[in-house]
Amino acid sequence: MLARYMKSALEGMRVLEITQVMSGPFCGLLLADMGADVIKVEKPQGDDSRRMVPPIINGESAPFMAINRNKRGISIDLKTDQGREVFRQLAARADVLIENFRPGTMDGLGFGYDELSAGHSDLIYCSISGFGQTGPYRDRGGFDLVAQAMSGMISITGNPGEAPVKVGVPIADLNAGIYACYAILAAYIHRLKTGEGQRIDTSLMEASLAYTFWESAIFFATGANPPPMGSAHRLSAPYQVFKVADGHIALGGANQSNWRKLCEAIGRPDLLEDPRFGTNGDRTTNQRELAAVLESVFISGSVEYWMAVFDDAGVPAGPVYNFSQIYSDPQVIARQMAVEIEHPAAGTTRLIGVPVKLSATPGRICRPAPTLGQHTDEILAEIGLGPDEIGDLREKKAVF
Repeated sequence: MLARYMKSALEGMRVLEITQVMSGPFCGLLLADMGADVIKVEKPQGDDSRRMVPPIINGESAPFMAINRNKRGISIDLKTDQGREVFRQLAARADVLIENFRPGTMDGLGFGYDELSAGHSDLIYCSISGFGQTGPYRDRGGFDLVAQAMSGMISITGNPGEAPVKVGVPIADLNAGIYACYAILAAYIHRLKTGEGQRIDTSLMEASLAYTFWESAIFFATGANPPPMGSAHRLSAPYQVFKVADGHIALGGANQSNWRKLCEAIGRPDLLEDPRFGTNGDRTTNQRELAAVLESVFISGSVEYWMAVFDDAGVPAGPVYNFSQIYSDPQVIARQMAVEIEHPAAGTTRLIGVPVKLSATPGRICRPAPTLGQHTDEILAEIGLGPDEIGDLREKKAVF
């Protein structure tokens, strides 16, 4: 039985990841967590996220370690002929290549899709960029903030009447990584069926825009630009964060059943007869009035008090946590969403756990992020280079 659980879903998949910072590394992490052998290729100075400070732990960047676990690392100078030849040999042995440079960069290096897929027709080649490989903006550099702005994401985030704000996490980068991973797995299934590889092209802007389902639906149907709503939902109410005596609680009382439970639990059955709040549509139209009424009740009790009330009544609710509270929560602990791993330089480090659980081939965190060039010799040996050849590459500063 134990052996059954030692298998990994993507065991045998080799991924060459030549990416930086967030979108590409996150895509590689998702594949690595499920067992793919992800080889992270870094320039001699390392991924830019190695220099994101603070925090630094024993010389290692905590942001880099967070997003590059479960990978092996090699450092190659692609400006040298010898370095480019090493990369070409690695690409020839890869099932998947992930890159997130500005369009045209890989072609300029001689590593575009057309070049690498010639004689390697089953290669899955995934490009993540700011705006995609086609269109009038293809040559623009892309950053999460810019993608959030140009996708409309920032225009719908924040409180009404206040300056627009970005989502608190780099949502465009992360979504691009998720969409890229999703596309790679779809292409990999196609390859298993047909033996054919293909090119994948996604972007930060599209990944951000693709998450505006409600807002785009409203615009398509009405032509109106959806405004920011703070923590409120634009299609359901009450569905937002409310202030209580000693903090805040997120409350999901949106459907009619939960609305009834909520009114009875807080001792306000009269609200069920109020014509302003009769249906979900009424409550959404009168969301501000509803919020004011409910908050006048909630302010009299603590987070602990109201959570007990809502749990007893079966009303979906949860406290607004900070991160120290998140990682001490028994549910987060039970679901193993914080794990410890030994890093060769930083020592014992904590990482976010694997957020999906597979019964037969579970994801796992078994390798810390590599130090710069940590597995260079190991990886070069796998492509048939001996100690003398590896030493020559080092002497010529083609690898590090």
